[in-house]
Amino acid sequence: MDRARATVDPWIPWAGVSTDLDTATATLQRYADLAARDAGRLFGIWLDGTLVGGTMFVAFNAEAGTCEIGCWLEPAGQGRGLITMAVRRLIDWAVHTRGIHRVEWRCRPDNTASSAVARRLGMHRDGVLREVAPYRGVRHDLEIWSLLAGETADESAGESADESAGETAGESAGESIAS
Repeated sequence: MDRARATVDPWIPWAGVSTDLDTATATLQRYADLAARDAGRLFGIWLDGTLVGGTMFVAFNAEAGTCEIGCWLEPAGQGRGLITMAVRRLIDWAVHTRGIHRVEWRCRPDNTASSAVARRLGMHRDGVLREVAPYRGVRHDLEIWSLLAGETADESAGESADESAGETAGESAGESIAS
């Protein structure tokens, strides 16, 4: 997270608080506790043996059939389709293995990279929660994006052939996603 902090701090609430071993351990423990309750999970995104990002079920409610997915990525991993590939795998697992009906994605309107991922995944922009997210004394809007189980049949929705080829090529070059 140290290599990514300057890039992701405005978008990820815990990036600015996971700054040393104790606070990083607390963040990881929080996700371990969520996983034990089947209420969330955290996964690493690896590039050539180095952790460059992560994706997570910020919230996961199998009974209600809903979840929220989030992510972070350091600059060294950007532009390779890693987030799109990782999130697509999480959506596939949530919908097809766990029976989740609605997958949500939340991002600030000025986080254009995040909203671009939502579009590539075929998500629909449901609306905006106005001034719901405080960051450094300023309240920011959050866009709510969603994908319903019946909308996931075409996994390449919104993705160009070049992006798809790049993800396939990158995967064979040693990129991986691991929990």
